[in-house]
Amino acid sequence: MATGGKKTKRRTCGFRIENRWLRERNGAVIAGIDEAGRGPLAGPVVAAAVILPVLACPRKLKNGLDDSKKLAAERREELFAALMACEGAIIGIGRAEVQEIDSVNILNATFRAMGRAVQALQRRVDIALVDGNQKPALPDHIHIDTVIGGDGLSLSIAAASIVAKVTRDRLMCELHAAHPGYGWITNMGYGTREHCDALTSLGATPHHRRSFAPVRAALAGERFQPELFEIVAAE
Repeated sequence: MATGGKKTKRRTCGFRIENRWLRERNGAVIAGIDEAGRGPLAGPVVAAAVILPVLACPRKLKNGLDDSKKLAAERREELFAALMACEGAIIGIGRAEVQEIDSVNILNATFRAMGRAVQALQRRVDIALVDGNQKPALPDHIHIDTVIGGDGLSLSIAAASIVAKVTRDRLMCELHAAHPGYGWITNMGYGTREHCDALTSLGATPHHRRSFAPVRAALAGERFQPELFEIVAAE
């Protein structure tokens, strides 16, 4: 019980899912997979695959990793650095570019990014814990376990969510330097009012997803209400 009679909120993110699989398949290599950037109007979609040392995970990561949406940008950066420095952690990052998103749709492009992230691990994976309820196409030997809300339940998926989010945010900050009028340094490409207003006044860049409705409307010179497409930047 916390001071003032308030109950301390119980932490839900842990290794329960990983340990369940390890009891069933001793010695299995487990990777958490998540993405960042399905909703924005601009920029690539980025996925990460992370293998954590379940039995020897540093306390800072065990106590700190969580759904990236729940964490401030500064905290995500701290955990990203800790993951990169973690002995025994293996990290793979994949991305799908705007042209792919427009060609095969955002869901299939996300699956491609996830597959590339797993390939980038350069390590055989036995079990993939994937955030959400849909399975990407991975090598046949990998058993895929989809976990709704997994980035807040599995430390492996939470690690992947942070790696994907930090990586993509950094990419969007780089793109902002070349295209400063759209506010990407703060909205990360999401359809905020500032971003939509800039689409109307400045037009679309090569980094805009032309298959997304607000971008199509701007290119066609049509009027649209930015509030219909506004999404908070922390996905």
